Order: sequence, then C-alpha cells, then structure tokens
Amino acid sequence: MKPQVIALEEHYLDPEVARHFKEGGPESRPGPLRERLEDVAALRLREMDEAGIDLQVLSHSAPATQRLDSETAVPVARQANDRLRDRVLASNGRFEAFAALPTANPKAAADELERAVTRLRFKGAMVHGLTNGQWFDDRQFWPIFERAQALDVPIYVHPAVPHPAVVDAYYRDYLKDFPGLLTAAWGFTVETATQGIRLVLSGVFDKYPRLKIIMGHLGESLPFSLWRIDMALQRQGNRSTPFRDTFREHFWITTSGNFSTPALLCCVLEMGVDRILFSVDYPFVPNPPGVRWMDHVPLGPDDRAKILSGNAKRLLKI
Repeated sequence: MKPQVIALEEHYLDPEVARHFKEGGPESRPGPLRERLEDVAALRLREMDEAGIDLQVLSHSAPATQRLDSETAVPVARQANDRLRDRVLASNGRFEAFAALPTANPKAAADELERAVTRLRFKGAMVHGLTNGQWFDDRQFWPIFERAQALDVPIYVHPAVPHPAVVDAYYRDYLKDFPGLLTAAWGFTVETATQGIRLVLSGVFDKYPRLKIIMGHLGESLPFSLWRIDMALQRQGNRSTPFRDTFREHFWITTSGNFSTPALLCCVLEMGVDRILFSVDYPFVPNPPGVRWMDHVPLGPDDRAKILSGNAKRLLKI
C-alpha cells in the first residue's frame, strides 16, 4: 500500500499581510509565483493531485509578521490566522496549518499560538528570520517557547532575507548577477543555521526540555556540521555544552527545496530517520520533483513511509 504523502513547508500569501511587505523587494514575488502563493484552492489542489501529495501544512511565506511593529503585528497575525482557518476548513481535509505569530510582542505571540492551536486547531507555528533585527534566541521571545512546550507543538524556524548589515558585508558584490545568493542559494542557509546554533547555545532547551523545533532544507546544512561544531566547542576556553546531542534531541528537519540524496543520507545517519519530514517548499519549488525523488532514495519502504508521512503524523498529531 502506497504511504500517504504529507508536505509541511508549503507556503501561501495573505494579501493583507503582504500589504506590509516592501514593494519591489525580494519578498514581493510578482507574476506566476504570486498567483500560486495566493491560490489556496483549485490551482493548488490540482498541482497537489498531479504530484500525488495528499496533504499540505500551510504556512505564510517570509517574512510574514516578523518585521511588523508590536502594535501592528498582533491584529494582522490574528486576522491572517482566522482567514487561513477558513481555507483549511474549506479544503475537506487537504490542508492543515502553522500559525503566523506577532513575535514583536512575545506575550501576545504566545497567546496567539495558544489560540491558534486550541481554537483554530493549527499544528504549531512558523517564524521567519529575525524579528525586527532581533535573533529568536533572545530571552524576550522565550514566552513563545514556554507556550509551545505547554501546548506540545513545534515551532518551525524558517529563513527570511538576512539583516541589511550582513547583506552589505557578505553578498552585495554579487547580487546584480546572482540575486539568488541572497536567499535560497546561501543567505537563507547562513542565517537560519545561525538561528539553530544560537538556540542550542542559549539554554532554551534546558529551560524547556520538551521544546520541539523544525528546520527546513535538510537542516540548513547543520546535520553535516554537527560533529565539527560539537568538537570545536569542546576545546579549551569554551563553556561545556552537549551541542550535538541537544540538536538531535530537539530538532526535526524537512526535505523542503533540497532533493539531494547524498545530503538526505547524511541527515539519516546523523539525525535518524524518525527526525526527517517530507516537504517540497511549494510554490517556490514545484511539487513533482520532490515526490519523484522520494520514490528513488535508497531507503527501505518503512523508512520512506516515515519520511513521507509517518513522522509528520506523530509530530503534528495528524
């Protein structure tokens, strides 16, 4: 029997949220991509059916509400989540959702996470990049982690365009010819891997030992680097930390936009197959290549079924 296919880093765009994005910036996404982001109905369902995807867990595209001020972010996130709930209900079981959170107001974000989980039946939340220049490990955001642990839902830590100072220092020279360097080609990976490292070092998992974090794109390269990071942090002069063990205990990773068999096998060896979840990164990446790729990865049928849906059903209680 063919396993169910659940994809859980699949994005949409709420026009009211997008109204707050910088016009003409890398997140405005005009043209066919914008059409697919805004379509949470017939077009999306048809392309899911054509690829053999049974369920999408929807999340707002970056930067969602992470760059709004604390007063604006709260109603914008709440109303977007309400509208997303309507889309989920209308889908007849084809969609689930992660909440957008007004992280500029951490207490309100924790409350919105609870409302989204307990009343809207969302499966957790997604947070994109920095919140108005602030790293997510900062203690001001820990009420969100406290509430996520209490609710037993994961927080998906997703990229957004890097800090302007980083853009200038690292990428500016090449962006005219290679704009993708700023985002999925490298900028996203550097920023989000750094988020993951900082979360481990912050002590948040000591404070909240049942906290669950998801990272996409096969872990933003961190599974490949875990051993070396761990080894280097054990050298003289560093405060002792079980970095590698902590990451493997608290993080789950998805295949979103990274259909590399060598990278996947590295992740299986480092994280264990139970920590890996299938995702496409639709509509930034089309559905069919991801599904076809999974048909041929050199894993047994039980492990393939875990990645395609079994692990997601357990983690998200689907």
